[in-house]
Amino acid sequence: METMGIKFAPINTPFKRRVETFCAFLWIVTFAFGNFICYWLAAYLIFFSSYWPYVLLYLAWQYYDRETPYKGGRRFTFLQKLPFWKYFNDYFPISLEKTAELPTDKNYLFCCHPHGILCAGMFGNFGSGYSKVKSLYPGLNVLSATIDLHFRSPFFREYVLGLGAVSAAKESIVYLMDDKKKGNVLALAVGGAAESFYAKPGSYKLILKKRKGFVKIALQTGCSLVPVFSFGETELYDQVPNPPGSLLNRIQTWMKDLIGFAPIVLKGRGLIQYSFGIVPMRTPITTVVGKPIDIPKTAEPSDEIIQKYHAVYIDELVKLFNEHKTKYLKDSENISLVIE
Repeated sequence: METMGIKFAPINTPFKRRVETFCAFLWIVTFAFGNFICYWLAAYLIFFSSYWPYVLLYLAWQYYDRETPYKGGRRFTFLQKLPFWKYFNDYFPISLEKTAELPTDKNYLFCCHPHGILCAGMFGNFGSGYSKVKSLYPGLNVLSATIDLHFRSPFFREYVLGLGAVSAAKESIVYLMDDKKKGNVLALAVGGAAESFYAKPGSYKLILKKRKGFVKIALQTGCSLVPVFSFGETELYDQVPNPPGSLLNRIQTWMKDLIGFAPIVLKGRGLIQYSFGIVPMRTPITTVVGKPIDIPKTAEPSDEIIQKYHAVYIDELVKLFNEHKTKYLKDSENISLVIE
């Protein structure tokens, strides 16, 4: 393996699998707890160390730089090319399938489904440097959208920005999809954090019927909508039962509304095979990128035209799922896409 000109000795298979497992563990810990760890680290350095002037300078810089996540981000290629991401992608493994050409004279909103727990397929394919995305779609600038929470915490925001992520806020999407720019791709988990409640093995339930904001933005900017489906995403974890109306479900919903994501009580595997833990299951994830849906630019789209293209999008998404589920899902004849 060679990364940025540095050669690494091959790792034998048993040890390589342990490294892959550890990288999958670090991924879930980083994105589940990274914000809180960085908040506490900043507080500790300010109040209990001699480094407080440097932290205050950084916080001043963070405030000055606060618009970057909404204005196209700031990618650090070396972060995307860290060997960590190779082992993370190989753990499942994560792969990408192309079904249509995407000319570089347009912008594309990749509408990614399902959200899963932490969008492993989306970030593995569109955030890491070990995906085929650049070779499959040369000339396109591929970015990923994520929750604002990641850009508010000190230090952690630089890591997320470096991976090519931007805010999922409307302002950020409109900036990238503006038709004055060409060749931008933004991967967006349309179902949002609420969809993670349904991320359970054998379940492909999406929150989409009332999610029409992405269609309105496509109409206003003239970008193309592209349905993207990650088969295997919901197989990574099981969850402690949380039926609607239960105490756990109410707590999760409250926390989602408060901080922007849903705290899920995971049932994964441990660092040692078959032990209990928060490591995702070693299950293949195949992200299939569908055909682009051309959307006419409409400065002030009516509810009727938004509904029309929302229905077109859902039809194309269901078609994409049904055309590929037999290749990537076990017992596929008994699995249907449920849209709520």
